[in-house]
Amino acid sequence: MNSTDAHPRYAPGYHNRAAKIAGTIFTAVWLFYLVGPVVDLFTGHYSALYRWGGLAIIVVFSAIYVTLVPNWPKPYRYTLSGLAVLALLAGTACVFYGGTGAVTLWIFMSSASGLLVPGRRRAVGAVFGCVACYVIFSQTGHVDRTDFLSNLLPVVFIGLAMIGLRNQFQLVAELARAREEVAQLAASEERLRLARDMHDLTGQSLSMITLKSELAARLLGRLPGGADRDRVQDEIEQVAAVSRQTLRDIREAISGYRRPTLAVEVITARTALASAGIEARDEADLTVLSGTFDPGAEAALAWCLREAVTNVVRHSAAANCFISLTSRSGTMSLTVRDDGRGATGCDPAPEPAGDGGAEPAVAGLGGAGRGRVPVTHGSGLHGMAERLSAVGGSLELRPDLRPGFCLIARVPATPPADDPAAPRQGVASSRT
Repeated sequence: MNSTDAHPRYAPGYHNRAAKIAGTIFTAVWLFYLVGPVVDLFTGHYSALYRWGGLAIIVVFSAIYVTLVPNWPKPYRYTLSGLAVLALLAGTACVFYGGTGAVTLWIFMSSASGLLVPGRRRAVGAVFGCVACYVIFSQTGHVDRTDFLSNLLPVVFIGLAMIGLRNQFQLVAELARAREEVAQLAASEERLRLARDMHDLTGQSLSMITLKSELAARLLGRLPGGADRDRVQDEIEQVAAVSRQTLRDIREAISGYRRPTLAVEVITARTALASAGIEARDEADLTVLSGTFDPGAEAALAWCLREAVTNVVRHSAAANCFISLTSRSGTMSLTVRDDGRGATGCDPAPEPAGDGGAEPAVAGLGGAGRGRVPVTHGSGLHGMAERLSAVGGSLELRPDLRPGFCLIARVPATPPADDPAAPRQGVASSRT
């Protein structure tokens, strides 16, 4: 899914069972237009086989039409093949039955093609293909001029109208998603502003109170002993302790305000990739699942997303970058894949330094991707591994998309229990 795909809450289509049933009924109502051809079958002097064959074509055509059209815009595996079957049924009806009744099926074919064929150019081509078939079968079926012209306008304009309707729905969905993204960015900016103001207004003052209290306590210690002096010194020490604790709490609060989220980072990633000429293909779950699991784990994934996108922009020379977030068995997995230069020689990497292991080595991300590049202390990959290890996660790097590269960051959805004996997880690199 790319950045133009609508957020599920704003995507066009039916979002609940009742709406889908209503849409199916509304779609089926238009099929009553085919009652005329059915009446012609049973009022004409035709054999039973001829009548039931024509009725079977109309029933199957209607069933497929009602199945396909209400499912838009959700991806449906058999949409294009279903359209092909509809075209085959319409063509069969025109060849064996001819006349005005059979060619009216191309009105529904044009409508379905305009709505379901992906891409504006392809949809327009499909609609005019339906128009061409209608004209050809009308001539071979000897449809009179009046009926021909009366049905030609619906074949042309209903198909084009469905294309316009689909584009309008998509634009409205994109606008709604853009508004939500702007609101998220505004909220993030407001949190940062509040953090800066809190630090500027209170941080220095509390630090000064702490220093002055400690100085006053030391000066009191030089005075002659006594009950009053001891009491005053105790009160001053309590003031210093309270100010230190308050300053510590404010710093923790500021750190929480500045904690990155996936919903905001994916917006930044789209901008960075677009500026580098790389198409961002991110899934809606990045926004949907943001804020639904451990904030510390999400912050680690957000930092990984930022670093991974930076590497894609700087080193990959890719045309596409695929970003996804999945939840499985209590584990959140962030995957960043590209179709750039790729890397070779991905050997299993040891634990990061600091836990008794050697520095991890991963497949090269830059240049031609030859050999192995050690992840030195402070590098982006080592930093990602450390952030993930801190929340009980892991980092996996491997070639992908032939060529291409894949980064998978995994974290537990809930904070792990404190267990000093639990081993830290570092960078794991494997072959595809």
